[in-house]
Amino acid sequence: MNHHGAGLRTLTDDAELPRRIALDPDGAELDPADRAMLDYALKVTRTPARVRPEDVEVLRSHGFDDAAIHDICQVTAYYAFVNRMADGLGVEVEEWWGDPDSPDYEAWVVSPEEFSHPE
Repeated sequence: MNHHGAGLRTLTDDAELPRRIALDPDGAELDPADRAMLDYALKVTRTPARVRPEDVEVLRSHGFDDAAIHDICQVTAYYAFVNRMADGLGVEVEEWWGDPDSPDYEAWVVSPEEFSHPE
C-alpha cells in the first residue's frame, strides 16, 4: 500500500489522501467521479462476481469512457493479482520504505494493522 500511496501523494499533491483512502476507503471524501471509480474498484476487489453492467453504467454517468473503464478494471485486477502473489510468497517491502526514524514516517505510512479491513 505504501508504494502506491507514494504515487498518489505525488499525483495529487495531497499527503493525507492516500492515508484517508487506506484507512476508510468507503468513507473517504472524494469528488463524485473519484468516488464512483473507487467504489467500482472496491467491488471488483472485494466481490468481483457481483459486478454488473449497472456498475459500469455508473462509471459512464461520471464521464468515464470504455477505455477508461477498461483501465480501471485492468489496473484493479492486476494489483489484486500481484498483491496476492506477493502475500502468498511472503514477500516483504524493501527496508528503505517507511523508515521509522524518518520525520515523515507517521504522516505517510499506514501499518499493516491499520490497513487491515474486515472481510
